[in-house]
Formats: sequence, C-alpha cells, structure tokens
Amino acid sequence: MAWFYLGVAGLLEIGWAVGLKYSEGLTKLGSSIATGVMLIGSMALLALALRDLPLGTAYAIWTGIGTAGTAILGIWLFDESAQPLRLACLVMIVAGIIGLKLLGGKPA
Repeated sequence: MAWFYLGVAGLLEIGWAVGLKYSEGLTKLGSSIATGVMLIGSMALLALALRDLPLGTAYAIWTGIGTAGTAILGIWLFDESAQPLRLACLVMIVAGIIGLKLLGGKPA
C-alpha cells in the first residue's frame, strides 16, 4: 500500500506544481485553493508511505515523479522547450525512478 500512497502523492505533487502556474501567483482563488488541497494531500500521502518505505528512496521517487511530470505538462500545456537533450534528461529521471522502485524496499 505504501507504493500506492507514494504514487498518488507524486501525482498530487504534479498537480499542485501546475496549479501554482494556473493560480497566477496565488491571485486566483479557485486555483489557489485547489493547489493548497493538492499540496496537503501530497504531503499527507508521502507521510503515510514513509511508514514503510526508506526515506531516501521514497523522497527521491516522490520528487522525481513531480519533476518529470511537471516538466512534461510544462511542455504540453505551456509550450515549454522540448529540445531532445531536455527530453533525454527526463528519460533519465524516469529511469532513476524505476531503478529506485526496483531496488527500494523496507529498511534493513
């Protein structure tokens, strides 16, 4: 269940990061509230995941999901750069997330 919590926490991480953009500096009330709710949910689910997962693994995966997902949505939604080298870096982040998942587990 911890991996599920971590995955959803990572998706909420993407949501609140993109929500910050839509809130226009927290000046739009609806977007700002949604951003805050996703931020709190992301932290709460990360905390639940940390009950069973090693801190370093869980935090790296959580931030990796958020980083890669936010960058991908930035390209798609906000016309950010999609240079091949930038995409290659995103692939490396995803490869790192997969590697940490495969090698992660309960602390010794």
